[in-house]
Amino acid sequence: MGRTRIGVRKVKGFDFEEERIKQEITKLGAKRVLLQLPEGLKPEAPRLVKIIEKAGVLPIVSADPCYGACDLATGEAELLGVDLIVHFGHSKLLKHESVPTIYVESRATVTVDDAVELAVPLLGNWSKIGLATTVQHVQTLDRVREILVRAGKIVVIGDAGRISYAGQVTGCDYSNVKTIADAVEAFLFVGGGQFHALGIALSASKPTVIADPYEKRAYSIDAIAKKILKQRWSWVEEAEHAKTFGVLVGLKLGQKRFDEALKIKESIERKGKTVLLLAIREVLPESLMEFPAIDAYVNTACPRISLEAASKFSKPVLTVNEFKVVSGEFTWETLLKKGLFEN
Repeated sequence: MGRTRIGVRKVKGFDFEEERIKQEITKLGAKRVLLQLPEGLKPEAPRLVKIIEKAGVLPIVSADPCYGACDLATGEAELLGVDLIVHFGHSKLLKHESVPTIYVESRATVTVDDAVELAVPLLGNWSKIGLATTVQHVQTLDRVREILVRAGKIVVIGDAGRISYAGQVTGCDYSNVKTIADAVEAFLFVGGGQFHALGIALSASKPTVIADPYEKRAYSIDAIAKKILKQRWSWVEEAEHAKTFGVLVGLKLGQKRFDEALKIKESIERKGKTVLLLAIREVLPESLMEFPAIDAYVNTACPRISLEAASKFSKPVLTVNEFKVVSGEFTWETLLKKGLFEN
């Protein structure tokens, strides 16, 4: 894990490192602290606030959605005169923060053994298995490997060096998966929900099984991945006939790719089509509906928005790689090999 855990307290299946937070506050002499939690951890905010208040510090909770470490609440912290951001649920992503920030990874304390044992039969006759998880479960990967090896599997864990831990995936970075995709026959994802497992299946184009330790079950994500690919192809086809494009420029700290947006704008204009650059913080369907003249969008912010909320948008919202199919830079087969995500 790379560091010593201080004063571990296990709450509702997660370690919130309360003692470490208090020590960091004291060390920095912070008087005003902003707590930023993803949606699944926000219910813990009242309890965390009480702990910090006892240290004589003013805690403020960011109520905005938090999608990852790319979504650091630096702007809010600066507006509020905050001395320290405590960011929960993700590992460090940005190289530099303008406001002092500590990352509480909120490691899960739930056992994964039962779910992994249930996953073994679903891995069938595949002998070479890629293993991946989120930061909440990276500490379990050695144990998961033992279970799979005992079942006669060869286990491969990617370490591309782009993320904090070997085997770790984030919502938009599957480099640890893609670097081993050719060396394995299928992937096992350890964690809750379908979000990250879908990212694995769509990035690696390999069968993917989920071992969910919270629901204590295992299941394949392949049917859902195939359905999404079919829908994505229909949007690429529709966008090929678009006359007016909107290129979305993300305003979140870790999602701003203005140079990429400018390149896409130039590519569209070379084909004699109209393009608008749209600066946006939250890519919401209702926001895009305000531009009825736009036929299709290219999203240079978080690529997962285009995929996870696809059914909510009335017009195509393409990832950067999908746009490269429309522009002729990629074929659909090249896209599937490279993955739908630009990472």
